[in-house]
Amino acid sequence: MGHVGPRYDEILTPEAIAFLAALHHRFAGRRHDRLADRMRRRFEIGNGQDPHFRHDTAHIREDPEWRVAGAGPGLEDRRVEITGPTDPKMTINALNSGAKVWLADQEDATSPTWQNVIEGQLSLYDGIRGRLTFTNEAGKEYRVTAEQTPTIVMRPRGWHLVEEHIRFTDRLSRSMAASGSLVDFGLYFFHNAAELIARGRGPYFYIAKLESAEEAKLWDDVFTFSEEYVGIPHGTIRATVLIETLPAAFEMEEILFELREHCAGLNAGRWDYIFSIIKNYRGRGARFVLPDRSEVTMTVPFMRAYTELLVKTCHKRGAFAIGGMSAFIPNRRDPEMTQRAVEKVAADKKREATDGFDGTWVAHPDLIPTAQAEFDAVLGERPNQVARQRDDVHVSAADLLDLQIGRPITAKGVHDNVSVGIRYIEAWLRGLGAVAIDGLMEDAATAEISRSQIWQWIHQDRTTEDGTAITREYIEELIGEVLEEADRFDGDRFDEAAGIFRDVATGEEFPAFLTLGAYARYLAD
Repeated sequence: MGHVGPRYDEILTPEAIAFLAALHHRFAGRRHDRLADRMRRRFEIGNGQDPHFRHDTAHIREDPEWRVAGAGPGLEDRRVEITGPTDPKMTINALNSGAKVWLADQEDATSPTWQNVIEGQLSLYDGIRGRLTFTNEAGKEYRVTAEQTPTIVMRPRGWHLVEEHIRFTDRLSRSMAASGSLVDFGLYFFHNAAELIARGRGPYFYIAKLESAEEAKLWDDVFTFSEEYVGIPHGTIRATVLIETLPAAFEMEEILFELREHCAGLNAGRWDYIFSIIKNYRGRGARFVLPDRSEVTMTVPFMRAYTELLVKTCHKRGAFAIGGMSAFIPNRRDPEMTQRAVEKVAADKKREATDGFDGTWVAHPDLIPTAQAEFDAVLGERPNQVARQRDDVHVSAADLLDLQIGRPITAKGVHDNVSVGIRYIEAWLRGLGAVAIDGLMEDAATAEISRSQIWQWIHQDRTTEDGTAITREYIEELIGEVLEEADRFDGDRFDEAAGIFRDVATGEEFPAFLTLGAYARYLAD
């Protein structure tokens, strides 16, 4: 067990630990099986076996009758959702934001230090009960003042992540790190399900990084067991699944089907989706190489196909389709930057609302009016547009794999990837999971794009537009430049961050996630 800070015993109660143990006894083995499936599928794609719509589940896709459970209380209108970590200040800001939903993020927007994991649970515990306050170092006090707070949808860590500060001993007496997914879900659900129901909402979750219907079935079984364990009706839990991996894009209906008694909808997790494509196709040749990250917009062919298919699939099955997050954020000290951000976000949200999405994400409270205006223009007084069928959409496997953009790799694009990767990792090592960098909100997903593009460009012998070969030596020079440009300070982690970036972006092997090794080395006490 990790160190015990103030009030940690309110979260790590004997009863809560017993629930975590029960979850692990029943589901830890299946989790390992599903992770092994991921490795096998990634190997197959890397060796030329493209993903496809499954033949063995065609009967699910062809059955017109089944529907998902849909919205639970407080989820009927999701037109604007704010995302962010669960530290006390950000929790209060989110609850005061005016958004319809808050994605309380224990995943990509949270650096999984033990302190963040447990104190994030405390923030949620207090916030749900209306008693959360926070005073910063300057003495400024923050408290929840909104009459109507957003419905909370909590995002636990993905199946691939572990929690080293809690150990699990299996039936063969083998000790291993706990599942980050089961720890985050289990603690939040155990402590808050009954309270949320009493307050007219419910225990709702965003499920990240799924790659298959079998992984969705695992979550569904976790939900069913958990409802029985605490004595609440079956189907009380509602899950929204992020479609943010390439394999999952080919199994959207199957994922909805497996979770149908607990499912509210799907979300287009755009940044992780781009990362997943690079990861799976990193060794497959020049036609699978993407240009600068800034050129991989939501209007390029494969991203259009993915989002159009998501809306069609959701509405066919009575599920909500939630749009993704534009990375542009305002700067209250720079009106011109703010104006550019607002214009880009408005265009992004207008496209989503017009395409049929029922809601969208923003990362900053100042962008809520912009996003809401675009969805209000389409929805009017309707809470959603689930009834709008997209029978005009026809997406093939080839459409989902059409990666041709026709834009070059530029020297600026290479430099930006190195700079963003190092600067984000440096903040992550200091416990910050969501960071504003150069006018964009960066989290673990965008850092993954940055480092995976560098890895692929090196290994596919790419050159920049001006003819510079992208080699390890070239990237090493850029790492040096980024360190020289950095605003260094006492206690910064730039040297360690550069080392991590070097390992995950220029090494011979490609780590599946940059956070895995970094967590084990730096955050696991």
